[in-house]
Amino acid sequence: MRVVQMTLDEELIELVDKVVKELKTTRSSFTRQALREAIERLNTKCLEEEHRKGYKLHPVSRYEFSVWKREQDWGDE
Repeated sequence: MRVVQMTLDEELIELVDKVVKELKTTRSSFTRQALREAIERLNTKCLEEEHRKGYKLHPVSRYEFSVWKREQDWGDE
């Protein structure tokens, strides 16, 4: 691992310190996990935007999924 220096405001540091104390972890560990989760959310947001753009360019046709109706098996019929 590399050491990275960051500048944070006092209020944020106090909040992080409270959380890490409750979670019985370290600032570094908490920050690594928070950054991973933030990156994952960003990636998901980007993929969702790509889907929106795709469906805007190529909207779903009225009967596009109707072919799957006969394929459904709910097991209770």
